[in-house]
Amino acid sequence: MKQFGTILKFELMSYLKNKIFVGITVFLAAAIAVVMFFPNIMTAVGDKDSDAEESASTEGLMLLSMENLKNPEVIEESFSAAFADYEVEVTEEDEEAVKEKVVSGMAECAFVIDSPTSYTYYVNNLSLYDANTGVADEVLKSMYGMNAMIEGGMSLEAAGEVLAVQISHETESLGKDQMQNFFYTYIMIFALYMVILLYGQMVATNVATEKSSRAMELLITSARPVSMMFGKVVASCLAGFIQLLVVFGSSILFYNINRSHWEGNMIVASVFDMPPDLLVYMLIFFVLGFFIYAFMFGAIGSTASKLEDINTSVMPVTLLFVAGFIVVMMSMSNGNVDSLLMRVCSYVPFLSPMAMFTRIAMSTVPFYEIAISIGVLIGSVVAIGVISAKIYRVGVLLYGTTPKIGSILKAMKKA
Repeated sequence: MKQFGTILKFELMSYLKNKIFVGITVFLAAAIAVVMFFPNIMTAVGDKDSDAEESASTEGLMLLSMENLKNPEVIEESFSAAFADYEVEVTEEDEEAVKEKVVSGMAECAFVIDSPTSYTYYVNNLSLYDANTGVADEVLKSMYGMNAMIEGGMSLEAAGEVLAVQISHETESLGKDQMQNFFYTYIMIFALYMVILLYGQMVATNVATEKSSRAMELLITSARPVSMMFGKVVASCLAGFIQLLVVFGSSILFYNINRSHWEGNMIVASVFDMPPDLLVYMLIFFVLGFFIYAFMFGAIGSTASKLEDINTSVMPVTLLFVAGFIVVMMSMSNGNVDSLLMRVCSYVPFLSPMAMFTRIAMSTVPFYEIAISIGVLIGSVVAIGVISAKIYRVGVLLYGTTPKIGSILKAMKKA
């Protein structure tokens, strides 16, 4: 136990003193600070330049061309109400002149309405978030319906009341709200993905580096190989957890400082309104999932004779983890986190840290299923840890060509 503590302390301090580790952590915290304080910065800039803000209160000029249409005044009034951010202006110029104004920048956009159910929308550079045609469709649809009702004998006031009726509804979710939970689930899964892959490969690289430099031969004379492996794995897990704690802790701190500026943003608010029980589940699946892959990476690193062989050696394990990540991301995007594939992945120890956590966050999962998944995961961690320790004990002394699985098993039996 003393050897384990010594190795754990040494490995953990090597992470905390690493300039790259500290630099990345500080950079992420600083980047989050800039994002969280951005509304305050923009408000301060806006207060200094209130005149410029008032002059830019509208997006621009919208031209409206509608020859030979009934009730052009009503159409103009409807477009002005629907496009409050624009200055709507009716023009009698021909279509070419309208297009020239849009291209030259004299107008932001233009609608050339050919009939009550047909128009052409002109814009110089179509934005990814341009929803003007959708708004125009609704306006013209309402106008067409009103004209049809008037022609059928209904008065203008009655037709207006029919079209202006407001529909109210309430939604009560008896389980989880996937839309509300999607964003923080995505962030947590991505964080698990990055930390497990990054620090797992660092364990393999550190072991292979010590072995290739022949430092391993000196280390195993003063410490047991099992203590060395478990010390490295636990140290890397603690380092990853500390980095996550700093990043997410700073995010929560900066969000609370600027809460008044972010309360209207549903996406940001949902990220920071994560239930406490979900944080506990994330911690459980993070630790157990990390141990499984760190043990595997450590065992593989001990069998590599050269540092250059690490990327090739860990490729199968990396592909397995990436495959699980892709399955989870596709299920989240499709909104079907309770599919048969996700249920199966929830009990596969290599995939369950992401799959089961996603189901818990975005669906209603019976507690017994969660308990079974965690139980399988704990048993797998113990089994893989024991097997990896035996491989590590044999692999650190194997030099030359990369050993095959058969030769490693034979050496384990002899040992």
